[in-house]
Amino acid sequence: MSQKIGIIYSSIDGQTKKICEKLHAFFNNQQIKSELYAIDNFNRDISEFNPLILGASIRYGKHNKRVYDFVQNNITSLNKVTTAFFSVNLVARKEDKNSTATNPYLIKFLKQTPWKPDLLEVFAGKLDYKSYPILDRIMIKLIMKLTHGPTNSDLPIEFTNWNKVNNFGLRISNTLKAQ
Repeated sequence: MSQKIGIIYSSIDGQTKKICEKLHAFFNNQQIKSELYAIDNFNRDISEFNPLILGASIRYGKHNKRVYDFVQNNITSLNKVTTAFFSVNLVARKEDKNSTATNPYLIKFLKQTPWKPDLLEVFAGKLDYKSYPILDRIMIKLIMKLTHGPTNSDLPIEFTNWNKVNNFGLRISNTLKAQ
Protein backbone atom coordinates (compact mmCIF):
# COMPACT_ATOMS: atom_id res chain seq x y z
CA MET A 1 0.00 0.00 0.00
CA SER A 2 1.38 3.36 -1.00
CA GLN A 3 1.23 5.77 1.89
CA LYS A 4 1.26 9.52 1.87
CA ILE A 5 1.63 11.81 4.85
CA GLY A 6 -0.51 14.93 5.02
CA ILE A 7 0.96 17.87 6.91
CA ILE A 8 -1.36 20.74 7.80
CA TYR A 9 -0.28 23.84 9.68
CA SER A 10 -1.84 26.85 11.36
CA SER A 11 0.93 29.42 11.73
CA ILE A 12 0.78 33.05 12.78
CA ASP A 13 4.41 34.16 12.59
CA GLY A 14 5.77 31.36 10.43
CA GLN A 15 7.53 29.10 12.94
CA THR A 16 4.90 26.35 12.81
CA LYS A 17 5.09 26.47 9.02
CA LYS A 18 8.89 26.23 9.24
CA ILE A 19 8.61 23.16 11.50
CA CYS A 20 6.17 21.57 9.04
CA GLU A 21 8.56 22.33 6.18
CA LYS A 22 11.35 20.60 8.12
CA LEU A 23 9.11 17.55 8.65
CA HIS A 24 8.19 17.57 4.96
CA ALA A 25 11.91 17.63 4.02
CA PHE A 26 12.62 14.88 6.57
CA PHE A 27 9.99 12.62 4.99
CA ASN A 28 11.25 13.39 1.48
CA ASN A 29 14.76 12.40 2.60
CA GLN A 30 13.27 9.12 3.84
CA GLN A 31 11.56 8.65 0.42
CA ILE A 32 8.16 8.96 2.08
CA LYS A 33 5.55 10.90 0.13
CA SER A 34 4.17 13.90 1.97
CA GLU A 35 2.12 16.94 1.10
CA LEU A 36 2.13 20.25 2.96
CA TYR A 37 -0.88 22.56 3.36
CA ALA A 38 -1.83 25.71 5.23
CA ILE A 39 -5.00 24.92 7.17
CA ASP A 40 -6.91 27.54 5.15
CA ASN A 41 -5.90 25.86 1.86
CA PHE A 42 -6.60 22.24 2.81
CA ASN A 43 -9.55 20.92 0.82
CA ARG A 44 -8.58 17.29 0.33
CA ASP A 45 -10.15 14.09 1.59
CA ILE A 46 -8.42 13.19 4.87
CA SER A 47 -8.58 9.51 3.94
CA GLU A 48 -5.95 10.19 1.23
CA PHE A 49 -3.40 10.58 4.01
CA ASN A 50 -2.09 8.19 6.59
CA PRO A 51 -0.85 9.59 8.81
CA LEU A 52 -2.20 13.12 8.92
CA ILE A 53 -0.20 15.67 10.93
CA LEU A 54 -1.64 18.92 12.26
CA GLY A 55 0.65 21.59 13.69
CA ALA A 56 -0.71 24.69 15.40
CA SER A 57 0.80 27.73 17.04
CA ILE A 58 -0.35 29.62 20.10
CA ARG A 59 -1.10 33.33 20.30
CA TYR A 60 -2.29 34.87 23.55
CA GLY A 61 -2.78 31.47 25.12
CA LYS A 62 -4.97 29.96 22.39
CA HIS A 63 -4.70 27.90 19.26
CA ASN A 64 -6.34 29.49 16.24
CA LYS A 65 -10.12 28.97 16.06
CA ARG A 66 -9.65 27.40 12.61
CA VAL A 67 -7.77 24.51 14.27
CA TYR A 68 -10.74 23.75 16.52
CA ASP A 69 -13.14 24.14 13.58
CA PHE A 70 -11.02 21.81 11.44
CA VAL A 71 -11.04 19.13 14.12
CA GLN A 72 -14.77 19.53 14.79
CA ASN A 73 -15.66 19.43 11.10
CA ASN A 74 -13.44 16.41 10.39
CA ILE A 75 -13.55 14.35 13.60
CA THR A 76 -15.05 11.26 11.95
CA SER A 77 -12.37 11.21 9.23
CA LEU A 78 -9.58 11.99 11.73
CA ASN A 79 -10.61 8.98 13.79
CA LYS A 80 -10.23 6.69 10.76
CA VAL A 81 -6.54 7.40 10.06
CA THR A 82 -3.38 7.64 12.11
CA THR A 83 -2.98 11.23 13.26
CA ALA A 84 -0.38 13.41 14.91
CA PHE A 85 -0.72 16.81 16.51
CA PHE A 86 1.86 19.26 17.74
CA SER A 87 1.60 22.63 19.43
CA VAL A 88 4.16 25.41 19.01
CA ASN A 89 4.39 27.89 21.85
CA LEU A 90 6.91 29.99 23.73
CA VAL A 91 6.02 28.43 27.08
CA ALA A 92 7.62 25.23 25.74
CA ARG A 93 11.00 26.98 25.96
CA LYS A 94 10.86 26.10 29.66
CA GLU A 95 12.13 22.68 30.71
CA ASP A 96 9.10 22.05 32.92
CA LYS A 97 6.59 22.93 30.15
CA ASN A 98 8.14 21.31 27.06
CA SER A 99 6.56 17.86 27.14
CA THR A 100 3.14 16.57 26.15
CA ALA A 101 2.40 15.86 29.81
CA THR A 102 3.40 19.32 31.09
CA ASN A 103 2.55 21.84 28.37
CA PRO A 104 -0.58 23.72 29.49
CA TYR A 105 -1.65 24.66 25.95
CA LEU A 106 -1.51 21.11 24.64
CA ILE A 107 -3.33 19.81 27.71
CA LYS A 108 -6.03 22.48 27.32
CA PHE A 109 -6.41 21.72 23.60
CA LEU A 110 -6.89 18.01 24.25
CA LYS A 111 -9.54 18.73 26.88
CA GLN A 112 -11.43 21.07 24.54
CA THR A 113 -11.61 18.76 21.55
CA PRO A 114 -13.01 15.26 21.01
CA TRP A 115 -9.95 14.34 18.91
CA LYS A 116 -7.37 12.00 20.40
CA PRO A 117 -4.32 12.08 18.09
CA ASP A 118 -2.13 8.97 18.01
CA LEU A 119 1.08 10.99 18.35
CA LEU A 120 1.60 14.24 20.22
CA GLU A 121 4.46 16.69 20.57
CA VAL A 122 5.24 20.19 21.78
CA PHE A 123 7.85 22.51 20.30
CA ALA A 124 9.11 25.85 21.50
CA GLY A 125 8.57 28.64 19.02
CA LYS A 126 10.43 31.75 17.95
CA LEU A 127 10.40 35.20 19.49
CA ASP A 128 10.89 38.10 17.07
CA TYR A 129 9.84 41.39 18.61
CA LYS A 130 10.71 43.46 15.54
CA SER A 131 8.28 41.51 13.35
CA TYR A 132 5.26 42.11 15.60
CA PRO A 133 2.83 45.01 15.32
CA ILE A 134 3.31 47.45 18.22
CA LEU A 135 0.33 46.22 20.28
CA ASP A 136 1.43 42.57 19.93
CA ARG A 137 5.00 43.56 20.81
CA ILE A 138 3.83 45.25 24.03
CA MET A 139 1.57 42.35 25.00
CA ILE A 140 4.20 39.68 24.27
CA LYS A 141 6.84 41.62 26.21
CA LEU A 142 4.43 41.79 29.15
CA ILE A 143 3.81 38.04 28.94
CA MET A 144 7.56 37.40 28.69
CA LYS A 145 8.19 39.61 31.73
CA LEU A 146 5.58 37.68 33.72
CA THR A 147 7.05 34.33 32.65
CA HIS A 148 10.69 35.38 33.12
CA GLY A 149 11.47 35.33 29.41
CA PRO A 150 13.56 37.70 27.31
CA THR A 151 12.00 41.14 26.95
CA ASN A 152 14.72 43.03 25.13
CA SER A 153 16.12 41.55 21.96
CA ASP A 154 16.80 43.19 18.62
CA LEU A 155 17.39 39.79 17.03
CA PRO A 156 14.94 36.91 16.69
CA ILE A 157 15.37 34.16 19.27
CA GLU A 158 14.58 30.69 17.96
CA PHE A 159 13.76 28.34 20.81
CA THR A 160 12.78 25.40 18.57
CA ASN A 161 14.78 22.24 19.23
CA TRP A 162 15.35 20.89 15.71
CA ASN A 163 16.58 17.52 17.00
CA LYS A 164 13.22 17.13 18.70
CA VAL A 165 11.51 17.95 15.38
CA ASN A 166 13.59 15.28 13.62
CA ASN A 167 12.79 12.76 16.36
CA PHE A 168 9.08 13.50 15.91
CA GLY A 169 9.48 12.86 12.18
CA LEU A 170 11.22 9.59 13.00
CA ARG A 171 8.38 8.56 15.34
CA ILE A 172 5.88 9.27 12.57
CA SER A 173 7.86 7.37 9.93
CA ASN A 174 8.14 4.44 12.34
CA THR A 175 4.33 4.28 12.54
CA LEU A 176 4.31 3.74 8.77
CA LYS A 177 6.66 0.79 9.12
CA ALA A 178 4.41 -0.71 11.80
CA GLN A 179 1.30 -0.53 9.59
